Amino acid sequence: MTGTGEEAFIAAVKPLVEAMGGELLPPDEAGTDDVVLAWGGTDVVAVRLPQLADSLDHILAALERRTGKPLADLDRRAKQEIVRSLEARGAFSVRHGVETVASALGVSRFTVYNYLNREKGS
Repeated sequence: MTGTGEEAFIAAVKPLVEAMGGELLPPDEAGTDDVVLAWGGTDVVAVRLPQLADSLDHILAALERRTGKPLADLDRRAKQEIVRSLEARGAFSVRHGVETVASALGVSRFTVYNYLNREKGS
């Protein structure tokens, strides 16, 4: 991981890896579940992908940073939009996804299900 082109490649993929909640590692530290990325025919960096449940927590934290306040402090419409966005990203296929989202939004599971059903009904 020393060439200038390699450093540019790593800098280019770093925001994507961070957005996913992943971790960059030297390629020689890659495990069997890690993804090794090559540039110019040389292994440059390995990406350790997060567990699905960790990804949901990471996504919620990123949403909170983006809004600039706790998700629980958002108005109803904003919370519905977040639920819609999370559903599109598959957040509710994760075990305890509804509970995790409900807790982050400061609403009940029933409310999250209502938001989901409202979207399907419209």
